[in-house]
Formats: sequence, C-alpha cells, structure tokens
Amino acid sequence: MSAEDSGTAERRRQFAEEARSERPDLALLCLLLGAEAGPVGPEEPRPVDPADASPDPYGIDAAQIELDRLAGLLPYGSRSPADWASALGRLLGERYEFSGSSADYQRLESSLLQQVLRRRRGLPILLSVVWIEVARRAGAPVYGVALPGHFVVGFGDPAQPVLVDPFAGGAPLTGQDADLLVAGATGARLEPSMLTPARPLEIVLRILNNIRAWATARPERTDVALWAVDLSLLLPSHPARLRYERAQLLVQRGEFQRGAAEMEEYAEVLDTIEPTTAETVRHKAQAARALLN
Repeated sequence: MSAEDSGTAERRRQFAEEARSERPDLALLCLLLGAEAGPVGPEEPRPVDPADASPDPYGIDAAQIELDRLAGLLPYGSRSPADWASALGRLLGERYEFSGSSADYQRLESSLLQQVLRRRRGLPILLSVVWIEVARRAGAPVYGVALPGHFVVGFGDPAQPVLVDPFAGGAPLTGQDADLLVAGATGARLEPSMLTPARPLEIVLRILNNIRAWATARPERTDVALWAVDLSLLLPSHPARLRYERAQLLVQRGEFQRGAAEMEEYAEVLDTIEPTTAETVRHKAQAARALLN
C-alpha cells in the first residue's frame, strides 16, 4: 500500500470511528471530509505528494487552532441568545467577513471546512458549521437549523430560537424571513419541526450530498463523487441506494469488474423487498461485465 493509500485508509478509519462515537465531533468530521480533496495550499487543492514533509498537510490541526482562536476573540461573560448572535455577527460577519454568494455554489472548496476558514467564503451549511463551532467553543447555546433549501444557525430555545443567516454575513432572521426562505424552496409554509436542531451526522450527510450534487454536474469529477459516496457509506445511517451509486461510479471510471460485483451485491439486498428492481440491477451488472470484452 502506498503512503497516499495508507493515509487515506487511516483518515477514513478515524472518520468512521468518530461518526460512531457517542458524541460525534462535527468539526473533526468536516475536516476529515475536507482532507479527501487533498492537501490545503495557497491555491487549489493539489494531488497528494507522499514526500510532503508538512506535519499538517491537510490543514486539520491548523483549522482546529483557527476555530479556537476565533472563539477566544468573543467577549467574555454570560449573554442572552440575541446577544450571542450579535457578538458572533460582529466577529465573523463584520470583522472577518465570512459570507457567501451565488458563485460559491460552483466551487468544491465551498464545501470543505479547511478552505472555508481560509477563504472565508462557502455554502450556507459550511459557514454555519464555522459559526456553530466558534460559538460552541465559547459556550453559546448554538445549533444548526436545516431549513429546506437553506441552512442557518439558531441560538437559545429551539421552540423560540434566535436565527441568523451566516451566508448573509450573520443577518438576523425573523420568523417571517424563515417562512419566506422555506416558501421559496418548497412552496410550503414553515413548520415548527423544521426548526429542530440538526444533529452532527445529519449535517455531515447533507454536506456530502451537496458534494455529490456538485460532482454529478461535472462528469469528469467521478473521483470526487466516489469519495463523497465512500464517506457517506461510513456513516451509521445512510440511504441504501448509495451502494448502487458507488457501483455505477466504478463502472463510469472503467472499473467494470468491481462495479459489476458491487451491483450484484446490491441486487441480493433488494431481492426480498424489490425483486423486479433487483433483476434490473443484475442486467446492468451483466452489461458492465460485457464492456470488458
């Protein structure tokens, strides 16, 4: 096994172990996820160099230190949820200018915590992770809120939360604002259940779903799609269909034998619940093997 493969295996072992721990560390999971894209550098992520002597090539330790540093800049003392939200807004939104724009949806870095901390730009969910992790370290009553189509941050009692939008630099969200966000995304009204605090593994899976969607729109980036699926499969709870998606990706990448074998394994799982679908998957496995001839 090469040094690169060994490093990947160790990071994935750590990811799986953390995901199954009693209290999963959101920041660590996001940073291990971000490491899949390669070492952190001043420009775009570059291929792994086994000879890289950097003690922290993936920026995991540096990112944890930066989150600690930002938390240490918050004024000390007890606050109301609204005061916490204002203090984080002044620090992250105004002083450090963390925010997002439509262009950030086109960049893979917008879903990688290391890169979001470096660029101070990202998708709503990653900017929210920055807010959550900085606020948590400072002792704030903070949590993520997975509104349909837009991720935000809440402070205080989830039944009467103080909501902010990190993507908009930490702009406060009234109940009417949140209602409009939900209506724009789904056409439906805001329901109280939508304000339930998001659990760390739910956040991580949503990030991985975003990365898979980004890669799906770019057929040349099956490498990214594959590692996003692989990490999703390491989570304790994930859609079973991801196994079939992984098999399809292997075929797309020219690994016909492995892809066909994984399709057949997935078909066995389907046999008792969806026999017709299982048979369709087996035919696709046969078609994949035929590509070897």
